[in-house]
Amino acid sequence: MTRPEAKDATDKPRQPEAASAPEKAPGAGQAAAAQDGLAEQLAAARKEAADNLDRFLRAAADLENFRRRTAREKEELRLFAASRLLEDLLPALDNLALGLEAARRPNADLRGMAGGVELVQQQLKGALAAHGLKEINPLGQAFDPHQHEAISHESSAKVGPEVVLRVVRTGYQLNGRLLRPASVVVSSGKPVEEPAA
Repeated sequence: MTRPEAKDATDKPRQPEAASAPEKAPGAGQAAAAQDGLAEQLAAARKEAADNLDRFLRAAADLENFRRRTAREKEELRLFAASRLLEDLLPALDNLALGLEAARRPNADLRGMAGGVELVQQQLKGALAAHGLKEINPLGQAFDPHQHEAISHESSAKVGPEVVLRVVRTGYQLNGRLLRPASVVVSSGKPVEEPAA
């Protein structure tokens, strides 16, 4: 026979252990962690969106400032682009005024005045050439419809056909771009002899 176990006086009858705190359903902890992770991602996304909006607004403001500054500089350039050219032309104007003053004097020397006007013309041409203006004076050259404007044809025993015989008005180019074609008279070659009747 087995002996019954002795009971300790202090021992109370054992009762089944009370259920501890209710356990969370499996996966509930993961869901809470996932929500925390999503909340952090949302906060990070909102911060990034706010930063991007701030950068966009700053870039838009910079672009608008750049547009205004460019428009202002373009207008200043348009208004004052010719200032260097005009500064270079002022001495020629001064010399023309001196020439006119000399022409109004009694006993004015016409040869001296013609020489003075020629010097002023050279001064003007030099100032304009320094700014890219080039003369088109095609006397004796082949006719070029891109550079010359034929106002008439004349026969010539000395000059071959389609060669510039005379320049009526000088043409000009500005930095390689045609401003005004040269007006010319073009040779049509030797005169055609009519047969005797």
